[in-house]
Amino acid sequence: MLLMQLVAKNPSFIEKYYSNGIYPYISSFFRILLGWLPFSFGDVLLAFGLFILIRFLFLIIKNRFKNFIPKIIHFTAVLSIIYFCFYLFWGLNYYREPLAKNLNYQQKEYTTEQLKTVTEYIIKELNYYQLKITKNDTLKVTNFYQPKEMYAMAVDGYTNLAKDFPQLKYQHKSVKSSLMSLLQTYNGTAGYLNPLTGEAQLNDKLPKTGYPTTVCHEMAHQIGFAAENEANFIGFLAANYNDDIYFKYASYRMAFGYCISEIKKRDKNLSKELWQKVNKGIIKDFNNSYLFWQEYKNPFEPYIKKGYNAYLKANKQEKGVQSYNYVVDLFISYFKPLIKY
Repeated sequence: MLLMQLVAKNPSFIEKYYSNGIYPYISSFFRILLGWLPFSFGDVLLAFGLFILIRFLFLIIKNRFKNFIPKIIHFTAVLSIIYFCFYLFWGLNYYREPLAKNLNYQQKEYTTEQLKTVTEYIIKELNYYQLKITKNDTLKVTNFYQPKEMYAMAVDGYTNLAKDFPQLKYQHKSVKSSLMSLLQTYNGTAGYLNPLTGEAQLNDKLPKTGYPTTVCHEMAHQIGFAAENEANFIGFLAANYNDDIYFKYASYRMAFGYCISEIKKRDKNLSKELWQKVNKGIIKDFNNSYLFWQEYKNPFEPYIKKGYNAYLKANKQEKGVQSYNYVVDLFISYFKPLIKY
């Protein structure tokens, strides 16, 4: 933990010697080792760890706290090993240099007018792909791909992306449906990266229209981008660079979702005005996703999100779960050369 405090203050060191040094070898090793398995080894490992914890607590209570201190010391030692492995295998990526610097983006505080212009551009592209898929602007897009098909297809997007952004190269696929997808749905999560196994775990219960960007987001974590806003942006790029039309639709769908959310915070009337420019079929798609998550709402979800919020803040993401929304800064920089403000 003392070592972590030291390296956390040296992002250039982490960038050079970890994120672009030993991490690519560590991550490739785990993806090659476990990627061929048809099931999530990380979920099995997590279930086993939970079983050991419950058994440990049960035995302490059963034995009326006999040898309590030695057992707690032993338990703490096990946790310290897990803590060490978490940061060695992946977690140090939280402390690397910002992606904006990596991409040479000169980021400045953007205006509402800039955000409006970018959002209008995204709406135009989103409408185009929705209409191209459905042939009718009032019809909701239906993605018939199976999750495993999209896991394979997502690699193609990264292959195309690497031609323009070689630092975002992806190799050795290890993307799987989580064995705990239903549980993830109840706790409000779409997927996660298991840092101890390097596997990207996807919630396969989700509506499929936005699934491609979720897959690409988790794959971005695998190549070493831990910050949620950065994984969102890379997920957008990988889906957008994909030749498949459903991936392109999902990329603009995700970009619109974050941009319109930011506009609503600044100007509710402008938000309503922009929604009127969106094809009715797209609005139906967003409503469908909203109703899906409403169906699984439960009293425990807010507490789980609070825990995740604390986890993110402990790992250099000061805004917690709101960190996902900071992808808008990257969208502004990316779309700037494509449109006139």
